[in-house]
Amino acid sequence: MNVLQSAVLGLIQGLGEFLPISSSGHLLLARFFLGIQGSTAEAQAAYKVLDILLHVGTLIPLVIIFWKDWIDMLRHPIRNKTLFHLLVASVPTLLIYLGARMLIQTGEDVKGFAIFDSGWFLGASFLITAFFLLVCDTVSARRSGPGKEMGIFQALVMGIFQGIGMIPGVSRSGSTIMGGVASGLDRKKAASFSFMMSAPAILGSLLMEGKEALDAGYFSSLDIIPTAVGIVIAALSGFLALRFMLKIITRVPLCRFAVYLAIIGIAFLLFQLAGSSILPAFAPPSAV
Repeated sequence: MNVLQSAVLGLIQGLGEFLPISSSGHLLLARFFLGIQGSTAEAQAAYKVLDILLHVGTLIPLVIIFWKDWIDMLRHPIRNKTLFHLLVASVPTLLIYLGARMLIQTGEDVKGFAIFDSGWFLGASFLITAFFLLVCDTVSARRSGPGKEMGIFQALVMGIFQGIGMIPGVSRSGSTIMGGVASGLDRKKAASFSFMMSAPAILGSLLMEGKEALDAGYFSSLDIIPTAVGIVIAALSGFLALRFMLKIITRVPLCRFAVYLAIIGIAFLLFQLAGSSILPAFAPPSAV
């Protein structure tokens, strides 16, 4: 992988992490069309490590934009309940992750949500996200008056949808915002908490999957300069995307993103049915 390809992946990650379009899904799409998906299990694992590192790049705008919130919640963890709610939201996400790894296995190295890493379910995942965004708009439009304050129930619901958002193509931000709105929050509160939720999720992914990759030696498969470029681009584009979403979240209907996702989701499925040589067939990996 060269510097230009890494920069493209970093741009996609930065925009897709905060726009409700699924960064993981678009990273897979980009690798299909750039021809860098990887022909061996080791190569695919190395690209999964790259995805994790690009996600780490999007932590930087989260720290910068929400720095006052982070400092306040750490200095006043009792008065400011955001840290507690983040911990609560992380519980169902972690349980879904661990449950998937226990219940889903198609080989020694393919466990849990890794079953979707080949991209065979990507078209359907984009359509699921489009549906979530339409639900969010519908619920939000029917609500009169201010929404509820963030509480344990809202955090749990958003945590559940963050777990669902681990499927590539299902937008983490889109699904958690929908979960927040469906549980009573207004869109601004749901979006702000959704974006902050991504910080512990990214760190958790780095600790759990990053450790496995380190033990397997996959980090050594990555070139330092292209990887560094991708991380920097992810941070810069993520900053712009996060600022953009915080400005438009109460003014622009999410159905605009839903239309885009529906188009690429249907197109992806049609290409699969037509037997496209660059896309995987619509079938999970065979059980071993």
